[in-house]
Amino acid sequence: MTVFVTTEKSPINAELCNLTHMSEFYLRGLSDDPELQPMLFGPFLSMYLITVLRNLLIILAVTSDPHLYTPMYFFLSILSLADIVFTSSTVPKMLVDIQTHGRAISYAGCLTQISIFVTFGFMDLFLLTVMAYDRFVTICHPLNYPLIRNPRQCVSLVLLSFLTSILDGQMHLWMALHPEEQEPQKCPEEVVQTNSCFAETTKLM
Repeated sequence: MTVFVTTEKSPINAELCNLTHMSEFYLRGLSDDPELQPMLFGPFLSMYLITVLRNLLIILAVTSDPHLYTPMYFFLSILSLADIVFTSSTVPKMLVDIQTHGRAISYAGCLTQISIFVTFGFMDLFLLTVMAYDRFVTICHPLNYPLIRNPRQCVSLVLLSFLTSILDGQMHLWMALHPEEQEPQKCPEEVVQTNSCFAETTKLM
């Protein structure tokens, strides 16, 4: 998805593009053809609903069955919750844009999307790492597993994953909000085009 960045009127250096006073972003989207919008809306809405319902069912199954009150299923339910938030950070906005033919997103809205997207994206990775370690302990130290994997440690690992993910997300925001401390990016005009709002965060900001 292509992103156009527009800036408020301000003096611009001939060599460097001043993007310190951005007002909003304009998303090109997947297609400008009105006839294709329903064809795009249906599949994306279906995939989003399937993703959310699947993760909700996992959470419901884990919380309703006492036999599943184990560290692995506890981590799986937290992973499902993180996956719901991760998916919901971008897809609903895209669905609304397809239906309303809107293309604009505010500067604050884009920063919020980046923060949520990065935070819960990294939380997924950290939780998968914790789950892999849990399987390692189960296989290699089965007799000591109840002592090593107690409820307090499981909650601590989830909190550590969440806090680390937040720190990483805030680091990305700091990099985006302080472009003057990075290598300046040259651009020939006031409107900048990039391939992804998330892939080129520092250059975009």
